[in-house]
Amino acid sequence: MLKIKAVKLQPNEPFTWASGWKSPIYCDNRKTLSYPTIRTFIRQKFTQIVESKFGKPDVIAGIATGGIPQGVLVAQDLGLPFIYVRSNVKDHGLGNLIEGSYEKGQKVILVEDLISTGGSSLLGVKALKDAGLKVKGLVAIFSYGFETAKEGFDKVNCPFYTLTDYDHLVKEALTQEYIREEDLAHLKKWRELPDRWEPEL
Repeated sequence: MLKIKAVKLQPNEPFTWASGWKSPIYCDNRKTLSYPTIRTFIRQKFTQIVESKFGKPDVIAGIATGGIPQGVLVAQDLGLPFIYVRSNVKDHGLGNLIEGSYEKGQKVILVEDLISTGGSSLLGVKALKDAGLKVKGLVAIFSYGFETAKEGFDKVNCPFYTLTDYDHLVKEALTQEYIREEDLAHLKKWRELPDRWEPEL
């Protein structure tokens, strides 16, 4: 992520997430798809986690939009059907929320690119359960490690695993001089109260 500059740091010009939270850091994991070696590494690690933690499911589901291409790669690797959960019900055609072929009772693993508050992932979990699928768990590239996300996943009994997380990312970024020591203060304050953090002007 650091090597391909998928991580962006802007303490004074923060990013705004879908949740409305302001953040001095942004992880653009979609960039990993442009690098074959990194893309292959992620696919292989996802496949290993799925098989070792959950056993082989009946179907793989991607969460729109970042989880779709990653999910397709994992499904291809495992020789499984693929479906995906839209962010909203389609407003034309069949009006689907879940795209693809599936059957009630099938075991499914969700694939996501990133977990922040967990909102979009948890909506995906709900959609699949409402459709009669058995959600075994979720895998993602990165997690910010927010307590609200952990609590949300625990509440719906959906274990999740990520390839890396915020603490490891910041530590490695400092080692590689990707960020400076003075950036740590901003990142620490934000990490402690992400829903109330404001940039220092």
